[in-house]
Amino acid sequence: MSSPDQAGGTATATPGPLLDAAAIRRTVTRLAHEIVEANAGVEDLVLVGVQRRGVTLVQRIADAIESFENPPATGSLDVTMHRDDFERRGLRGTPQPTQLPEIEGQTVVLVDDVLFTGRTIRAALDALNDYGRPRMIRLAVLVDRGHRELPIRADIVGKNIPTAREDDVRVLLDEDDGRDAVIVVPGGKRS
Repeated sequence: MSSPDQAGGTATATPGPLLDAAAIRRTVTRLAHEIVEANAGVEDLVLVGVQRRGVTLVQRIADAIESFENPPATGSLDVTMHRDDFERRGLRGTPQPTQLPEIEGQTVVLVDDVLFTGRTIRAALDALNDYGRPRMIRLAVLVDRGHRELPIRADIVGKNIPTAREDDVRVLLDEDDGRDAVIVVPGGKRS
């Protein structure tokens, strides 16, 4: 939809978020139920968030699970040094802490905000190997935007969003960004 601008022309309206705070809350609740259902409970279950927003999502999912089950073990995983594009990209930001409970023989659910090329998840799988051998690893993501470069898929998806490869999909979470929203910026333009 367009609206007149001050010069009498037409300005393109800014699209609203694909997911607002209420939709993210409902999606996190659904993810929590699907994770518990897939694991037949919380026994031997460890939720591991990929730094940074995956860690926030893990806490929200664990809180949602606690409303109907015992809380699962949780942890955080930094994949910076395991990325296959580290040399090309260089170090962006400060590596975040990895804090994991015992994962040997456990069912680990890796949680991330956006699944795109699959390279972050490949790095997460490599990083997990440094800490033990889980019985099983599943992947849960808030948003799957497609455009995979590796044969990786999520087991549990909050929302599939069709995007152009050059689009920028942003997950904003109140704890990190001051508000909850999922937005797509066409063509990767920074606002």
